[in-house]
Amino acid sequence: LAGRSPQDWEPLRQRFLHEEIVPRIPPSALALVQQHQAAGDLVVMTTATNRFITELTAAHIGISHLIATEPAVANGIFTGGTAGTLNMREGKVARLHAWLQARAQSLDQFHSSAYSDSINDLPLLSAVQRPVAVDPDARLRAQAMKRGWQILELVR
Repeated sequence: LAGRSPQDWEPLRQRFLHEEIVPRIPPSALALVQQHQAAGDLVVMTTATNRFITELTAAHIGISHLIATEPAVANGIFTGGTAGTLNMREGKVARLHAWLQARAQSLDQFHSSAYSDSINDLPLLSAVQRPVAVDPDARLRAQAMKRGWQILELVR
């Protein structure tokens, strides 16, 4: 993103969403999000990928709350760096707690669930009451089996 403005990137960002991301989202994933929303659950997408890239995905799948790595911008131009705590590994848990605290809430007041496919989210999955490994990588699958976590296959 470095050296260009969000407006410069917008056509490519839109094309990326529609050509690369949307075709990879299985209907079962959309149904899972809708199931949580219909139950009145607070649904938050939290991702290590930067906000500029992921906010369209969150909107497409109907998730209004997004916690993502923040791209640094100076004078309206992406610098190529990041701002604040990276939203990955332990930082993802810290950012979630901070986000909830800003809403006068805490993780322990919810029956919390988290879904992930990556071993990088082990801290987040360990922090919630109901961790779910979704189409997990080999290392996460091994941890999920060891810990007795649910393994969900959405992509076949």
